[in-house]
Amino acid sequence: MTTEPAPPPQHLSPTWAGPDDRAAPPLLGDERELLTAFLDYHRETFAMKCAGVPAERMSELAVPPSGMSLHGLLRHLTGIEQWWLEIQFAGDESRPLMYYSDDDPDQDFEQLDGDVTEALARWRAQVGISRRIVAEAPSLDATGIQKTTGKPVALRRILLLMLAEYARHNGHADLLRECIDGSTGH
Repeated sequence: MTTEPAPPPQHLSPTWAGPDDRAAPPLLGDERELLTAFLDYHRETFAMKCAGVPAERMSELAVPPSGMSLHGLLRHLTGIEQWWLEIQFAGDESRPLMYYSDDDPDQDFEQLDGDVTEALARWRAQVGISRRIVAEAPSLDATGIQKTTGKPVALRRILLLMLAEYARHNGHADLLRECIDGSTGH
């Protein structure tokens, strides 16, 4: 007697809300094209991980003892975009840092009283500013000034750092999302 294998547990099947409409990074291209395409891919991966999560669950600390939440990651990545590309690379300090102050450096993760929809809109707007800054830069060798050291930092280095930041936090978002509603995916 043969038996049918049991279907995989529901939490193991890819169930992200909505279609995967991320643009796959190209297989060929110059360094700027590849770096920006991979960064955009990771940005959209993060957006997918947040898609469909009810606003009231975005601030949930779903992986104790970690203090991370999808809302906190969203705010943190907004700040990372602003800090590295707008402030350090472009040298534009005309706006205060979002979700950060010297008196309260961890407010991106710890003060989740703001509106999630507004936080998502701020992140998307900041990503737009970052894309414009990168597109307008004459080359990947163009430099900004690293605030902590006062030394020049190349756009190439910043893009690599941004890729690492998104890749790391997309892993965190994977765990958070699976704990929130069982959704998994790429």
